[in-house]
Amino acid sequence: MFRTRAGLLAATSYEHCSTLLRDPRFGHGSDPLGKGDPSRPVESFLLMDPPDHTRLRSLVSRAFTPRMVERLRPRIEAITTELIEALPREAELVSEFAYPLPVLVITEMLGVPAEDHDLFRGWSETLARSLDPMLTSELASETERARIEFRDYFRALIAERRARPGEDLLSALAQVEELTEAELVATCVLLLVAGHETTVNLIANGVLNLARHGVLKEAAIRPKQVVEEVLRYDPPVQLTLRFALEDAELGDTATPAGTPVLAIIGAANRDPVAFPDPDRFDLDREPSRHLAFGLGIHFCLGATLARLEGEIALRALALTAPGLELVEAAPPYKENVVLRGLAALHARLS
Repeated sequence: MFRTRAGLLAATSYEHCSTLLRDPRFGHGSDPLGKGDPSRPVESFLLMDPPDHTRLRSLVSRAFTPRMVERLRPRIEAITTELIEALPREAELVSEFAYPLPVLVITEMLGVPAEDHDLFRGWSETLARSLDPMLTSELASETERARIEFRDYFRALIAERRARPGEDLLSALAQVEELTEAELVATCVLLLVAGHETTVNLIANGVLNLARHGVLKEAAIRPKQVVEEVLRYDPPVQLTLRFALEDAELGDTATPAGTPVLAIIGAANRDPVAFPDPDRFDLDREPSRHLAFGLGIHFCLGATLARLEGEIALRALALTAPGLELVEAAPPYKENVVLRGLAALHARLS
């Protein structure tokens, strides 16, 4: 445990981060439904504590069971094939491969019209940047504008789906009487942003590390192990914030009620107590107990889908371009503290 320059407590060990993520004494500690202030917008269930979190998550989780996700495999494989076949010999793999794959998957699940896909990139990137602990006033204004535009878009789409339901997830959610319109809009924004932003990073980080270590071909042989080690070694989500909901202790550190504590997931995944030789990219590392998807009641709802997309994408790329070469030794990263993702990844495909 240590204190950041901003005065926040930060947990870096696997033990302390695990406790922080699953111990009910720590949570988000906010008023996400705006009960104290009716003018406040409803936040997504990602930022809620029980019982609101339990109620809303249970309504959405049925679409992300392993059985439901496995039904998406043929479509994910088809999209992956189409994207790879369209790649030039020298490609920018973030914008041409890692980004469009999960975006197409989650928008098709929700029933977002294909012609609207480009609208979401700017909104999503802005909202992802807003997760950073140190939010500038300029970014705060951009975030608020993106939230308003995103919500207005989904309100219109929800009204359309209620009038003319389809076979998509949004149509199904729009028929759930327990969901208010505000809760449904917040859930849609969460699913679209969380449903692709982190998976983009998983795929791009995977290509980068496999190519750097000269083991891309392993993704064709054992994609599951590859994805798990990428998630541990270079997790898309680097940290998350919790609050002490009551007076508690984390290790030897007192955390009075209301104390904010950061769980540094990237550090916990490199804790030598939990992972021998943690700085080695080791595809033989089993079993993997990484925290890339969190723990406890907030364990990532889309973990099964993200894993499947990562496995299919990296396997297909390894089979198609086993001799892939990176153009830049140090590719650029997005300016984001919470989400670790490449801004671009230029590569030559064999």
